[in-house]
Amino acid sequence: QVQLVESGGGLVQAGGSLRLSCAASGRTFRWSAVAWFRQAPGAEREFVAAISWSGGATFYADSVKGRFTVSRDNAKNTVYLQMNSLKPEDTAVYYCAARPGRGTSYYAASEYDYWGQGTQVTVSS
Repeated sequence: QVQLVESGGGLVQAGGSLRLSCAASGRTFRWSAVAWFRQAPGAEREFVAAISWSGGATFYADSVKGRFTVSRDNAKNTVYLQMNSLKPEDTAVYYCAARPGRGTSYYAASEYDYWGQGTQVTVSS
């Protein structure tokens, strides 16, 4: 079955940058959308960003607009999340998620069928 493999998490100081990658192992699959969610300790999972696979339209949570950028490489079946100006509040486990067909919302976790294992991002003060 298809799997999403995340990488790029780690420790970074406030104001620094990280780039997360999400690679789909099922190279023949074509997604309608891929999204990033995050979950901080003691908090609920929240939407971060999403990208339409074919059209490239992007969507962001208000908390990350202007700091995070989501992009994709169709040939590699890989989605990236460039995170700049990181804040301690960005500390969380970050998950990528994908859906093979059209949905009704880019923002809802329930719209996505496949999920990565999560990668830890820790931002120190």
